[in-house]
Amino acid sequence: MFEKKDLLSLDGRVAVISGGAAGIGLGTAQLLAAHGAKIAILDVNTDGENQAKKFRQQGHEAQFYKCDVSSAPEAKKTVEDILKDFGRIDILFNNAGVTVRKTVPELAEEEWDFVINVGLKGTFLLSKFIIPIMAEQGGGSIINTGSGWGLKGGDQAAAYCAVKGGIVNLTRAMAIDHGPQNIRVNSVNPGDTDTPMLRDEGVQTGIVIDTETENKYLAECGTDRPLKRIGMPEDIANAVLYLASDLSGWVTGAALVVDGGGIA
Repeated sequence: MFEKKDLLSLDGRVAVISGGAAGIGLGTAQLLAAHGAKIAILDVNTDGENQAKKFRQQGHEAQFYKCDVSSAPEAKKTVEDILKDFGRIDILFNNAGVTVRKTVPELAEEEWDFVINVGLKGTFLLSKFIIPIMAEQGGGSIINTGSGWGLKGGDQAAAYCAVKGGIVNLTRAMAIDHGPQNIRVNSVNPGDTDTPMLRDEGVQTGIVIDTETENKYLAECGTDRPLKRIGMPEDIANAVLYLASDLSGWVTGAALVVDGGGIA
C-alpha cells in the first residue's frame, strides 16, 4: 500500500553546485533551496557571492566558494571548506562547463584543454573528493550535466561533444562503482537552454547579438524539436530535483534527456 510522502523534500540536505553563479546552475540552486536544501555555490564567477547573499536574505542557508574545478588543490580545499561549514554533503551537481565552437582542425591545443579540463576533469575532481564523504555518511546523489550533444554529437563543437560524451559514460561507470555505497549517479542531458553560454555561442558562431537577433536566435533554437521552444533553466532544474530527491530512489546510471524532444 502506498503512503503519501513528500519525496521531493530536501530538508536537512546539503547540495554542492558547480557553475552555480548563473544559468542552469543558479536556477537549480534556487529550486533545491526552495525544497529545503542548504546550498554551496561553486564558480569562478564571483557574482556567486551576490547570489548566495540573496539566498540568505530569502531565509535559505547558502555559501559561495570561488573555485576553479579543474584545479585539484582548489577543488580539494573547497570540499574541505564546505564540509567544515555545513557538516555534510548529500547532493553534488557537477554542472560547470565551457565551450569553444570549433572543429578539431580549428581548435588550438589550449582551447581543447580548457574545455576538457573544466567540464570533464572538473567533474572527476569534485566527485573524487566528495564520494568518500557520501560513502561515510551512508549515501548521496550525484548528478552530472551532460548534453544531447553528448549522445548524438553536434557541429562545430568537437571539444564540447567529447566532454559531454565522456560525462555520460563516466556517469555510468560511477553508478556501477558506487551503487554498493548507496551513492546514486545520473546525468541530466539538456538541449538548447537559455543561458549565458548559449547566448555566447551565438557570438562564437557568427551571430551578432542585439535585442532583435538574440530573440530570433533563441527562437530558432526551438524549431527543430517537437515541443517547439527553447529550454529554460527551470526545465533542467526540475530534472535535477527529481534525480537529487527520494523520488528517484531506484534510479542510477541513467542519462535523462531534457531537450523538448530534440533527439527523439
